[in-house]
Amino acid sequence: MRFLVASDLHGDSYWTERVLEAFRNEKSDRLVLLGDILYHGPRNDLPQHYEPQKVIALLNEMASKILAVRGNCDTEVDQMVLNFPILTEYIYLVSGETTFFATHGHNVGPEKLPVCLPEGAVLLAGHTHVTCDKVITSPQTGASVRYMNPGSPSIPKEGSIPSYILIEDGNAEIKHL
Repeated sequence: MRFLVASDLHGDSYWTERVLEAFRNEKSDRLVLLGDILYHGPRNDLPQHYEPQKVIALLNEMASKILAVRGNCDTEVDQMVLNFPILTEYIYLVSGETTFFATHGHNVGPEKLPVCLPEGAVLLAGHTHVTCDKVITSPQTGASVRYMNPGSPSIPKEGSIPSYILIEDGNAEIKHL
C-alpha cells in the first residue's frame, strides 16, 4: 500500500489540488492528512487561494481514500462538512516492517515523543509548517525514532518548500510538490 502524507492545507484550494495531483501521479492508495484542513487559524496569514468550500468538495470526492487526524485548527464544525473522520488525535500505519505514528504535532512532537514508539518507528507530524526529516532519541525510552514533517504547502515557514511524504514498503521520503 502506498500512502501520501500531507499537512496543514488550511483551506487553500490551489495547494489542495497540487496534493491531489501528486496523489494520483504517485498512484497512492491512501491520502493521510495531518490536520489543519480548512481553517488558517488566527496566527497565520490568509492563504493566497483560501477557498474552504472548494477544498471541501475536492476532498469529499475522494473521502473513502482519506485518513486524517485532528489539527489544532480543526473543529466539530469542520467535521460536519467533511465526509471522512478528522477528529481523532492520532492513527497508526504499518508499512512493511515499519510502524508510523501520525498526529498533527501540537500535542506530540520531536520534543514530546509518545512513549509507545518502538525502536525504528516513524513519527509523522505537521503543525510547524517546516519540512523536517531527522532521527531523534526518545528521552523516556532511549529508542531511536525518525521524525518526519511534510511542512505546509499553503503556508510554508522558515524557507520550507511545499512538500509531501510518500510511504511504501516501510520506506518514507519527502518529495516536493
